[in-house]
Amino acid sequence: MDGLGWALLRQNQEAAPFLNSIAREPLTAGFPATTAASLSSLSTGLPPGEHGLAGYTMGLPGYDRAFNTLTWSLYGLGPRVDLREEVVPEAFQPVPTLAERAVAAGVPIHYLGPTVHQGSGLSRAIGRGQRFHPAESLEAIQVGTLRRLDARPALVYGYLPRLDAAGHVEGVASQGWRDELVAIDHGIRILAEQLPSDTVLVVTGDHGMVDLRPNERLDLADHPDLAAGVTLLAGEARARYLRTAPGAAGDVVDAWRSILGDRMWVWTREEAIATGIFGPRVTDEARERIGDVVAAAYGRVGIVQRDVDPAQARLNGHHGSLTAAEQLVPLLVYRS
Repeated sequence: MDGLGWALLRQNQEAAPFLNSIAREPLTAGFPATTAASLSSLSTGLPPGEHGLAGYTMGLPGYDRAFNTLTWSLYGLGPRVDLREEVVPEAFQPVPTLAERAVAAGVPIHYLGPTVHQGSGLSRAIGRGQRFHPAESLEAIQVGTLRRLDARPALVYGYLPRLDAAGHVEGVASQGWRDELVAIDHGIRILAEQLPSDTVLVVTGDHGMVDLRPNERLDLADHPDLAAGVTLLAGEARARYLRTAPGAAGDVVDAWRSILGDRMWVWTREEAIATGIFGPRVTDEARERIGDVVAAAYGRVGIVQRDVDPAQARLNGHHGSLTAAEQLVPLLVYRS
């Protein structure tokens, strides 16, 4: 369930009585707490420093626009440039996926998710070995799951983006977000009641989310001291990767710490890697994609760029950083 954070689930027990009834303890999503990185970790068993999909957007050598890992294209305003031929997904993330290893062990993995995921760059990078089945709704995931559990052994993996979308657009404190959670709780309960015997149902998420008011979303265009020396802003509002002009990284770190140090951790790339937030090992490829400076919010702030992504600059809900509200996700287990 994209966007299903542990804190949000526990704060909304009346909206999700079934999910809360099987809630025991959370998992930690890792950094950045964002869809591409977390799904890649679920699909490979590796942290971002090793699978290399270390963010929603990243800077790649040779490109003056960031790379969008969800769409596998250049990010932001400008021509839509599909990079599946130039940035070959299978080479970008070459580690065998869990699905490939499962198939080799005789356990097929069925993936139920949006049609646009079929053949996408991200699916080719992290979903190799899965059998894809289009499922645009929770009801379609219910039907498809039950159909594919007839043959044993089998693992069915469903992905639903609607809760995340509601949180981004309306905010996690909105009635629209709670309505989506109510629908999810009802749908998962119905699915659990229909599961064949000796089946394990696991529900998790990829990140939590926090709401930011308009004055907490700082636009780089309005803050020239933050923009100085920055040649590319990647990541997302609460987990930023900065590419800097040659020799400017130290000045950029100083400026960001001076202005944002009461709300963001700001590190050079090497300092960020040394904290261990990307995992115990960081490949050369991942190191390159992280950029020169890393900034992670711990207070109520996000850095946006309306002249690159005006839609993101208007969003209410954001995630990506190291706070418990963003990092912790449920591990809900139900045995039929």
